[in-house]
Amino acid sequence: MDKIIVEGGSKLTGLITVSGAKNAVLPIIAASLLSQGCCLIQDVPKLTDVKTICDVLKDLGADIKGSPQTLEIKSNSINKYEAPYDHVCKMRASNLLMGPLLGRIGKARIPMSGGCAIGTRPVDLHLKGFEAMGARIFMEHGYIMAEASKLCGARIYLDYPSVGATENIMMAGVLAEGVTIIENAAEEPEIVDLANFINSMGGKVKGAGTKVIKIEGVKALGSTAHTVIPDRIEAGSYMVAAAISGGNILLENVITDHLKPVIAKLKEAGVQIEEESSGLRVVSQGPIKAVDIKTLPYPGFPTDMQAQFTALMSIAQGTSIITETVFENRFMHADELRRMGADIKIEGRSAVIEGLPKLTGAPVKASDLRAGAALIIAGLAAEGETEIANTYHIDRGYDRIVDKLKAVGAKIRRG
Repeated sequence: MDKIIVEGGSKLTGLITVSGAKNAVLPIIAASLLSQGCCLIQDVPKLTDVKTICDVLKDLGADIKGSPQTLEIKSNSINKYEAPYDHVCKMRASNLLMGPLLGRIGKARIPMSGGCAIGTRPVDLHLKGFEAMGARIFMEHGYIMAEASKLCGARIYLDYPSVGATENIMMAGVLAEGVTIIENAAEEPEIVDLANFINSMGGKVKGAGTKVIKIEGVKALGSTAHTVIPDRIEAGSYMVAAAISGGNILLENVITDHLKPVIAKLKEAGVQIEEESSGLRVVSQGPIKAVDIKTLPYPGFPTDMQAQFTALMSIAQGTSIITETVFENRFMHADELRRMGADIKIEGRSAVIEGLPKLTGAPVKASDLRAGAALIIAGLAAEGETEIANTYHIDRGYDRIVDKLKAVGAKIRRG
């Protein structure tokens, strides 16, 4: 079943519980390689990317058990340093294994990774950080090889506040000798969650969530139990789904502070959003107003919400300009939305969107994870049926999206 079929016209009403964050759980699972004890990870989303990275860890020698929402990982018997290509080609997060493997056993051999084709995500910032800590880096036959008899703390300035590079260098520094300082670090909530996980095992990471992170190396890490933060992008996607459908939903398990830019833009578009004791209420009653958006690193507007807002602005009153500054190839969903009648013109790194009264259902294809979510959102407001192919992209990052939307009144099914 590689299609999702959406029939538009239903207002979403009810409760949606947001799952643990994809972009937090993947580096946390990778960081469990640093532990010589048992890591209990809770609120784990059911995603294909989670299964893939767990398969990689098992191949490296880790013992993984657990229920759908809880993982128990023991990495004390890690005996390999090469991640298998068959698994790694499916996701970008495989790069995050380099830091923990270097820190734990002094070697890492990782294939150039796969995932979404939304633009270049150069690994050079990761590698420069490892080299500053004493690692030797070379490429061979499509693999990146890193070796270090001993990692030493270093002061590392990132030319760009890359989330992956920040996480990877942080993990490499945990068992290094001395102090590692990352300047111009990424500030995302997922960075903070990773630091909290590492510190709960006995690590010494300070400053996560700010521009400067300090990691004091320790001899070893032990056991821990950790609950993953809620997924702010999943939450934002359902907020936009409620907005475009004229719905009224309550989102449970959210951290409002992580959603500030999304909330601000939805309010600007005329959507009512209120905090309640049990979650975040999203009510859409009037017409959607056009708003302009520029994606930026956190705490700016997240690039991972750009496609969903492009879908929303397709039916807004007026003209919107959405500027993408993070990834250069992240408007591939525009062609698919145009198949549904949207009036979108791409001008360099900006999309100019003339809002229309309605969209029409059509056969479309998900080009990447967030584009897939955007097409589902567009389908909720379109006349007739929208048939979305390549849904494996969507299943990489949304836990039971069809079931969750169906529970709040969407006419949606797999086919």
